[in-house]
Amino acid sequence: MIEFSRVTKQYRKRKPAVDDFSLAVDVPIFGFLGQNGAGKTTVMKMIVGLLEPTAGSIMIDGLPSASAAAKHKMGYMPETPYFYERMTGMEFLGFCDALYGRRGGGTRVAHYESLLGKVGIAEAGRFEIRTYSKGMRQRLGFAQALVNDPEYLFLDEPLDGLDPLGRREMKEVMLGLKHEGRKVFLNTHILADVEEVCDEVGIIHAGKLRFSGGVREFCAGKPIEERFMETVAAVAEAGEVNNHHA
Repeated sequence: MIEFSRVTKQYRKRKPAVDDFSLAVDVPIFGFLGQNGAGKTTVMKMIVGLLEPTAGSIMIDGLPSASAAAKHKMGYMPETPYFYERMTGMEFLGFCDALYGRRGGGTRVAHYESLLGKVGIAEAGRFEIRTYSKGMRQRLGFAQALVNDPEYLFLDEPLDGLDPLGRREMKEVMLGLKHEGRKVFLNTHILADVEEVCDEVGIIHAGKLRFSGGVREFCAGKPIEERFMETVAAVAEAGEVNNHHA
């Protein structure tokens, strides 16, 4: 389970990027939705230890998320993965694996090949990353998030830059991970994809959690895009009223 308890992230004197955020996530695939700048990436970076909360706590299975024990349970794909351009895909996975203290060998090499096959770039593993397209880089970023056999996957816009076929294939990979017993925390702005793969969703706007629950509960019989825009509009209208009375 992922547990957020009154988490706040404040940058100097600016308005909090994340404000008094509490949430418990214990479903196979959780979709985290919000407009650009809503706080999605800040939340994810705090989970994986790239940012420290100003206040509050984040726990993974009862462990502080920034602890080494919790990090060994995690795989993380950032919004814009960065690579050593002159490494091959196989070499890059080996490099990432070594960060967890593992040494490459016959078994691990087979593991890397399996991961590249899972994300649909098996043949590209022997080529340098500088030759990869945007979509191939996204797939490699997904593969490196799996290299340590994590229990929890934290994916920040993993379908960005993929064509319709690529998006379909990566959604099938996520559903496969669900059947393997892993859990996926997915940041995305592609609402239709959330409706297809997620068990629950959370909506963040202006740093605050506005909704969490089942996808069907959120949609209430309407298209997810329509319900999302209604939620954002209602929050914006409430903010304008509060400011008027302040």
